[in-house]
Amino acid sequence: MSNITLAEAFGRAVYPLTGHGKRNVQVLKDVLKNVDGDLDSDFYGKGDLISEFETKLAAYLGKESAVFFPSGTMAQQIALRIWCDRKGVARVAYHPLSHLEIHEEDGLKKLHHIEPILLAERDRLIRLEDVVNLQEEISCLLLELPQREIGGQLPAYEELEQISAYCRDKGIRLHLDGARLFEIVPYYGKSAAEICSLFDSVYVSFYKGIGGIAGAILAGSKDFTSESKVWKRRHGGDLISLYPYILSSDYYFEQRVNKMEQYYEEAKELAKLFNGCHAVSTLPAEPVSNMFHAYFAVPKEVVEPILIEVCEETGVGIAAYLAEREGNRCTYEVSIGERYANVPKDRLREAFKLLDEKLKQIGA
Repeated sequence: MSNITLAEAFGRAVYPLTGHGKRNVQVLKDVLKNVDGDLDSDFYGKGDLISEFETKLAAYLGKESAVFFPSGTMAQQIALRIWCDRKGVARVAYHPLSHLEIHEEDGLKKLHHIEPILLAERDRLIRLEDVVNLQEEISCLLLELPQREIGGQLPAYEELEQISAYCRDKGIRLHLDGARLFEIVPYYGKSAAEICSLFDSVYVSFYKGIGGIAGAILAGSKDFTSESKVWKRRHGGDLISLYPYILSSDYYFEQRVNKMEQYYEEAKELAKLFNGCHAVSTLPAEPVSNMFHAYFAVPKEVVEPILIEVCEETGVGIAAYLAEREGNRCTYEVSIGERYANVPKDRLREAFKLLDEKLKQIGA
């Protein structure tokens, strides 16, 4: 029996399966090695460094304008505040497992006095019928693509188009929580701009699939982003300079945005290996982006030592953590990045063969 934790085993793995790499200072050092030291930084939200990146992302997203924010939490609360103020209705709708509902300490309610209406059951996506059957008047509907907390599921593109058309007909603004927007482009077979054309405002992240240090873009019409800049200042988001975040966002955007199809295909390959193991399944069964959730029909305290043994015997780090779930199950979120391609296929097959054998041995 090993005396190290699962996180420690994963950290020592020769071949960790997930992510881009360790989030250490090297992430920034790689960015700065080719940057001219005389390059002027941004200054309280102004300057070529920030404006050029904002213009570049506005074009990529197919929007008139874009604003760089230090965090998506700030950007999205501001977007919803603007839409509520404009309509004069302090009410929005989103999924029960939206980031705003479960990870932001009620920021939308406490800071902006906006009431959220929770649409759909926790274990499924928002559907057109949920929006049509809304009883309360709302200013904005927020859709998260993909819906992270339920395995990164996505609606059919046709249903997205129908929801968008309905909202525009009813005067409801549609906001995209696109924290992982770049990652879903391959599945839909649409450009980011085509997807964003269905929405009035869009948020994207630069530290998730892209792997930058931090930072986000909020995009929309010029009048919308101009108003968002005022709120950004009110929120304290106009730091004297944001250039470490902007430079890393731009650097890793260029490095990785065109690799999303590769990550997507690798996620499907890995999900097949999980689903081929005894007492393991994935949600979705076939991923629709570079992420999915792996479920073990065995308690956490049983699975953890098995994953540690597999890691020590094969060098393959399958998971860094496990979260307990009802019914004596456990799970973790898989997100494919740069590391996966470095794992030799024979070593990968060996690790999952061993995992399957060990799960069978415990009689799960």
